[in-house]
Parts: sequence; C-alpha cells; structure tokens
Amino acid sequence: MDRAGQQSLMRVTIIAVGRKMPSWVDQGVAEYRKRLPPSLKLELREIPLARRGKDYDAVQCMAMEAKAILKAVPERDRLLALDVNGDRWSTAELAKRFSDWQSSGAGYSLLIGGPDGMDESLLRQADLRWSLSPLTLAHSLVRVIVLEQLYRAWTINTHHPYHRP
Repeated sequence: MDRAGQQSLMRVTIIAVGRKMPSWVDQGVAEYRKRLPPSLKLELREIPLARRGKDYDAVQCMAMEAKAILKAVPERDRLLALDVNGDRWSTAELAKRFSDWQSSGAGYSLLIGGPDGMDESLLRQADLRWSLSPLTLAHSLVRVIVLEQLYRAWTINTHHPYHRP
C-alpha cells in the first residue's frame, strides 16, 4: 500500500507453455482473474508447445520453449519460475512475498513450463524458483493454482475473509 492507503499497481504476466486448454482450466483462470483487484494487472501469455513427434527429444523441446518464453517476457520483469525443485512457501510466506512484490514497483513474469518441464537455462535465469508442491502437477492445472494462490495472498494482505487459516 502507498502512503495514502491505496494499493500499489502491480503487473503480473503469466507465461505458460500450452494452448487450447480444457474448458475447466479456462473457467478457473477466468474466475480468479475476475476476483483480482484492478490494482493487479494480470496478463496471460500462452506459448505453443514445441512440436513433438516420432523422434521427439524432450531436451530440445524444452530449449525451444525456453526461447519462446523469454521472448514473451516484458522488458525488465523479474522472473519467477514454477519448478518442482524450487522454494516451497507457506501461504503466509507467499502473502508476505506478494506484499513485497507489490511494494517493489517491479513487474513479475511467472513462468510455467510444458509437459516436460522447463529448460535448465531458463531456470538459471530466474530470480526466484517457486515449487507449489513436491508432486508433479499438470501444467494446465498449475495456471489455476497459481492464480488462486495470488488471489489468496491478496486477500490475506487486505484482510478479506476469503482466507481462513
């Protein structure tokens, strides 16, 4: 919040590999986007899956997807990669980080890899690595979970009754 008690404008870009998500994913994303406050400018940029075929090589596909992800990142954004081996935060820790991100004035790009994961070169460039769970989650489901968690963090910081510890 700024000195006048107003929330600082925050820009978040979710860059996710994969297009043509199931309707339940689109509905979940739409629901949480609708709930987020106007002070949080959210954009979802979808990157096509690298072509997979008979001679498919996961490492090459992830490298191609990484290049496309980096092209989609707004200039000067901080990179937050969703990675099963990243840091695990409690809900309270996420809310604190979210508050810090809002206060920083920086834009944040949250990177969601495809079905094979994320290229190691992209993970090394990330400012932060966030693990939602030690479980492997479908990359489509991660979109909904991330948006719900951002919404939950916002509700905690604004004392909205959505979050019940």
